[in-house]
Amino acid sequence: MPFQIFQSEARSILSPVSGFLIQAGFTHSLTPARNCTFGCSYCYVPTMRVQAGLRPDDWNHWGHHTTFKTNAAQLLAKSLRSGQVIYCSPLTDPYQPAEATQRLMPAILECLAAAAHPPAAFVIQTRGPLILRDIPLLVAAAKRTRLRVSFSVTTNREDVRRIFEPHCAPVEERWQTIKALRSAGIAVFATLAPLLPCDPEPFLARALAETAGPVIADPFHVRETKRSGATTRAAAIEICNHHGWTEWLEPSFQIGILSQMSRLAAAQRRALGYGPNGFGLLAHADIPGEIQPGT
Repeated sequence: MPFQIFQSEARSILSPVSGFLIQAGFTHSLTPARNCTFGCSYCYVPTMRVQAGLRPDDWNHWGHHTTFKTNAAQLLAKSLRSGQVIYCSPLTDPYQPAEATQRLMPAILECLAAAAHPPAAFVIQTRGPLILRDIPLLVAAAKRTRLRVSFSVTTNREDVRRIFEPHCAPVEERWQTIKALRSAGIAVFATLAPLLPCDPEPFLARALAETAGPVIADPFHVRETKRSGATTRAAAIEICNHHGWTEWLEPSFQIGILSQMSRLAAAQRRALGYGPNGFGLLAHADIPGEIQPGT
């Protein structure tokens, strides 16, 4: 069914972080919309419910609609301070399909580029090739703040991608997006999250070949290792059960895959990070060839 797009004004746009993100070294998060039209089967956000600022219609109909915060850029202009380390976004993809018509991100990037007191770092978490539309604005913002793109690639198997995230871009298109961002001088990370069923060795090899810095990974969130808070949606668990991929939900198997990929990365003198320390690399690691603020 076609998704619906709504608009509303927000009271604030930067939220102090806690938990995972504060452990990773972020100070604030920016969420430009409520609900996400990618509607991925595994998304942990609707499991947070009111803790994520959602309403019952959001978590009951995840992916069917989204509500954009139309005054996001104006609020951001008033809220930016030196020293902030901002994650955009933990609760929705800033380049979700509906962004194509709503165009909130250009104004947000223009705000960063024009800020009198730009933040120390601004990380964009996305899986949307639509980000290529904004390359000139990303470049301008990167000259004012440490701008990073964490681009999510979840598997190297297109059949798996179509099952878990049918509304997202194909795997190869994502690699090409990463390549284009890197060519523009944008610090871009391959973020293998969530780690869907895949062929670990060639998957990691491609991630290392397409990027210059650390690779980030994150397995499914399961209750065995996460006693409270957000976890993988039931839809993804049902998919794993149906297709015989239940081992990808098992903590011991997840640790084994991450350890295998870490060894492969280390053999090429690269790092694979996961957990809060891994995601902290998004804001704090140095990336060869990236645009430097002040240039």
